[in-house]
Amino acid sequence: MAMTRIVLATAFALAPAFAADPAITKEDRAEAIRLMEASAAEYKEALKDVTPEQWKWKPAPDRWSVGEVAEHIALAEALLFGKVMEAVNALPNPDWETKTKDKLAFLARVMPNRQGKAKSPLEIEPKGNLTKEETFAIFDKGRVRINRFIQTTEVAWKEHTAEHPFPIFNTLNAQQWFLYIPWHTQRHLKQIAEVKATAGYPK
Repeated sequence: MAMTRIVLATAFALAPAFAADPAITKEDRAEAIRLMEASAAEYKEALKDVTPEQWKWKPAPDRWSVGEVAEHIALAEALLFGKVMEAVNALPNPDWETKTKDKLAFLARVMPNRQGKAKSPLEIEPKGNLTKEETFAIFDKGRVRINRFIQTTEVAWKEHTAEHPFPIFNTLNAQQWFLYIPWHTQRHLKQIAEVKATAGYPK
């Protein structure tokens, strides 16, 4: 009986050492800032020389133009940051480690590489009536808020979660929702490259 008590006491004493730390680390913050800066630069570079004709040209009636993809990216970032804030404003999820295990690596693999496709929510489907300048203004305004958050937050972001509407993702923590933003941008920049490479794209 005494030995059992010693084993149990030792297990409880060691448990915190093996629990994952949900806090945002210096490395977490630096990597998130790097991804945000890289994706913003890639967005502007992909679109800077696009002419008004190229902006509106569609490869097919049921496919998006370069301008519509750019608009979707800008609109989606606000929606995704809303999920970040939904997560950080929620109570800590006691099961966050189990619920979000390995999902950061999964997102890093499938999102920027355009693996899998899904129907865009109606609220972030492009209308196709914005100019490049108007689209840039929406993108830049959203990035100011998002960048301010990542530069200043001290929230233990891994233990705060929000649900994704797609079952393949389900529960994501605030870190995963945040990195979803630049990876989603990079994902759709590949779509823009595909439109530009389509036969008939205006020169």
